[in-house]
This record gives sequence, C-alpha cells and structure tokens, in this order.
Amino acid sequence: MAALPKAPTGIEGLDEITEGGLPKGRPTLICGSAGCGKTLMGVEFLVRGILDYNEPGVLMAFEETADELAANVASLGFDLKQLQANKLLRLDHVHVDRSEIEETGEYDLEGLFIRLGYAIDSIGAKRVVLDTIESLFSGFPNQAVLRSEIRRLFRWLKDKGVTTVITAERGEGSLTRQGLEEYVSDCVILLDNRVINQITTRRLRIVKYRGSTHGTNEYPYIITEDGISVVPVTSLRLEHVVSNEVVSTGVAGLDDMFTHRGVYRGSSTLITGTAGTAKTTLAVSFAIEACRRGERCVYFAFEESPEQLIRNMQSVGMDLRPFVEQGLLFIEASRPTLNGLEQHLVTVHKLIKEIKPGTVIIDPISNLVSVGSISEVRAMLTRLIDYLKVQGVTALFTALISGRSATQEMTEEGVSSLVDTWVHVRDLEGVGERNRGVSILKARGMAHSNQVREFVVTSHGVQLLDVKIGPDGIVTGASRLAQSIQEQAQIIANQQEVERRDRELERKRRVLEATIANLRTEFESVEEELRRITLEEEHRQNSLTQSRQQIARDFANRRTDKSSDSPDNA
Repeated sequence: MAALPKAPTGIEGLDEITEGGLPKGRPTLICGSAGCGKTLMGVEFLVRGILDYNEPGVLMAFEETADELAANVASLGFDLKQLQANKLLRLDHVHVDRSEIEETGEYDLEGLFIRLGYAIDSIGAKRVVLDTIESLFSGFPNQAVLRSEIRRLFRWLKDKGVTTVITAERGEGSLTRQGLEEYVSDCVILLDNRVINQITTRRLRIVKYRGSTHGTNEYPYIITEDGISVVPVTSLRLEHVVSNEVVSTGVAGLDDMFTHRGVYRGSSTLITGTAGTAKTTLAVSFAIEACRRGERCVYFAFEESPEQLIRNMQSVGMDLRPFVEQGLLFIEASRPTLNGLEQHLVTVHKLIKEIKPGTVIIDPISNLVSVGSISEVRAMLTRLIDYLKVQGVTALFTALISGRSATQEMTEEGVSSLVDTWVHVRDLEGVGERNRGVSILKARGMAHSNQVREFVVTSHGVQLLDVKIGPDGIVTGASRLAQSIQEQAQIIANQQEVERRDRELERKRRVLEATIANLRTEFESVEEELRRITLEEEHRQNSLTQSRQQIARDFANRRTDKSSDSPDNA
C-alpha cells in the first residue's frame, strides 16, 4: 500500500512526530491563540522548503505587510527579500475590504483565486501559506456564504496541487472561530500557549492527519533564534546502542564499590542526598574525570554561576578552569525559572548537537520542580534521559531530597527508576557530630557493594574512608577515630608482647647454649680423664707384660745355669 506523499517541513522535531511532514499537495490548518507562533511556523515552512527541498513558495499575508514580515523573521536568519529577488518566494500582502474582494451579489473569493493563482504560477510555487484566514473572511457577514467560500478555497488549493499551510485563530470552545476549517483540512495542528506560575509554556498537538498515522501527544516546542524546535515526547524508542566500556566516576573509592570499577559509558547516574552532602563535589569529580579522558563535558548548573562553581571547587583541590580554557568543559549556568521546562530541554538538545559532549551533568534536577509540576518534570526528564542514551552520552544528575526523613531515598521527580545507577549520599549522625556516607542503591548490569562508606571532602577532593566495625556496627567520625586509636594501641601492645617474647626466647636460647657449653666442657673433661686412665692402664699392662717377660727370661736363664753346673755335666 502506497504511503501518503508528504512534504517535509524542515522544522526541527515536527517531521518526526508527523512521520515525514505535512500532506503533500493538500491544505494543513495551523490554529492557535495569539503569540503561539503560527505565522513563524508558516514562514519557516516556506523558507525551509526553498532552502532545503528546492520548493518555491508563496506567502499571502492579510495582516502584516511584506516589509513587516521580512523584518520580523530577519532575526532568525531568514532573508525573505533575497529569496524574493531570487524568484523563489512571492510575498503578497492583501488588505481585505470590500474593494479588494470582488462582490457579485454576495462576497466570493474569485478575485483572490486569480491573484493567488498568478503568484503560484509566476514562480512555480510548490508551497503556499495563507496568514491568517480570519482576516480573509472578516468581510463576510453571511455565514452560509462564508462556509461555502471556505470549502471552495480549500478545494481550489487542493486542485492547484500545492502544499498549503493556513493559519487560523482559535475560537471559543472550538479549534477555529468559524468552526469549519478543521473539518475541510487534511491536517490540523493546534498550537497552545499556556502561562503556568508566570512561566510560558508552548505546546503543539496534531489534532488530525488524514491518511497517515502521527504522534498524538502534546509536544512542547520553543521559538529560538534558529526557528521553531519541537521536542518529541514519546516517539523515542528504547532501541539505543549500549556500550560495555566502563568509565570512572572520578572518585577511586567510589569506583571500588562497583564490580567493574566504574559505570557504563552512555548510562545515566543519579546522585541523591540532602543539602550539604557533597552532591555537587561528586558531580564535579565526575566532570573532571571525563575531561581527563579527553572528552567534552557540558555542566548545567542551576544553583551556582560558572565563576562561583570554579572558585568553590578550587577550595577542595579541583581546578575546573584549565578544562574550561581547553574547551573541554562547558558550564551552562542559569536559574531554572529563567525558562520553562521545554526551553531547558531544547537547550540541552541544542548544546549536545553543537558541542557533541561525551558527558552531560545536570546539577540539580530537583530545582526544575519550581517551573513545572512533578508529572511535567518527570516527563521532561524521561525525554532527556532517553535522548542522552540515544546519543550515547554518559549522564549524571544530582537531586536534592527532603531532609525530613534521614532514610528517605525516593526522589520527588520519580526518576530514580529511570536511571541506570543510583548513588545516595547521606548524613551519618553520631554522638554530637554529623558525617557523610555514600552507598549504591542500584547499578544495572553490575554488582556493587552494599556497604555505607564514610567519605570526607579533603583539600584533594573526595576520599572514601575504610570501613570500621565497632561493637555496635560501622563507626564513623570521632567514633572511627577512637576506634582507630584503640586498634593502633592494640597493635602496639601486640608488637610489644611479641618483642617481649622474642627477648625471653633469646635469653632462654643463651642460657641453653651456655648449659650446652658447660656440658660440652664437662664431657671433654671426662673424656680426657678416660683417655688418661686408659693410657695409664695401657702403660701398666705394658709394664706388667714386660715384667712378666723379664721374669720369664730370668727364670729361663737360671734354669740354664743350673743345668750347666750339674755333676752329670761335669
């Protein structure tokens, strides 16, 4: 089935929610109250069509002259006179009175058709804007003729095959004053300009679009120096690409609390806490770490000016100025009440497109509640978080929570469920003192510590302290110091006991060695005595043997002598 031909408007965000643009060759009605930007949207539709899609256009104005229109949109960079000179645009101001419209019995628009047809044919126009239709029909007192002429006008425009935008003022209880234009138009876009709490909020809604699907929500839009920007609300789908790369939070101790030592690139992190719990300091640590990686970072500050933020962070050893001067850090500071939510959202979009940062920090998002309801802020933040994820930007938000309950961890904006990582900082009140603690409540896709770690803000930034366990659990502050002193004293006592035992052992060793030496000396004496006795015994035995031998020889000699003296031998 062939899709309905569409003419892209070139207006930021509008083509996305209309799924391609306005119905090509058909009339579109843009209605709204004064100050909504109807004329501007019509002019931008023409200029974008000429510049981006090479479709000449005709602007027929019934209230403003050509010079007034050219001057009004010159600040947006639209040079209508040059486009006229190039025969790409035809500006025609029609002053409506009875002398301008040919009257044949009753009023009709035949004269206007001739004039408009000539303008279209003279430049080969593909786009037409009629601004505004109420002025055109102001001279028609007869309602029956009026309604007939409106139908005839829309039919004539369709037959000409031009893509037409017709602006109309909103009526009481109806989209238009005549209550007919919306029925004969193929597409109807309603612009709304609300003032809530002294803050203007512009919203756009596509009431109908024949032959095409379209976004059905109210979409905020703003008018900037670049024209109209429409911010989609729910058209973004969760189809963004994710990264497995982990980036540091800028605080080593906090990184250690994550299994992968950091958070995923392109994820969103929320830091909540009561006032004075160093949320901004943690956010600045995050920003500095991003700059050290060579990434661009945009820091949206809603409470401090850039110079104040730089000065305050210098007191804790974090110097932002070099990164600002290098063009790595951009600090966008303003009060939330300066603009509506949509303006803030579009500002974020604009800066991301211009700067292409790797990291975005908003400090704090809780201040946005002052310019919108909770539901509006939540919707805005949902769009923002989704947009940042689609762009692959690592985001960090801080949020102030109520101090009525120290255990309260839910944010008023209700965005804690939308973010990937939730870090909570809190006051740890002890005996007569208050300390700071940090814990991780959730980290999607990553295991994390379940401890509440005490941290201090030193002259070198944020430093997490080691966990100290006392008799009643984790101790902090002065109790931590007392615990440390006790542990140190115990360590010293243990060392002294070890040294005492070593000395005692040394003494015993020496005594034992002395005893061994004495025994060895005694042994040697005994051994020597035994050798002496043995030697003497040997001498005695030798002497005895010699004596015996001598006696034996003497005896033998005497026997020999006796034998010689015997008479038998004589």
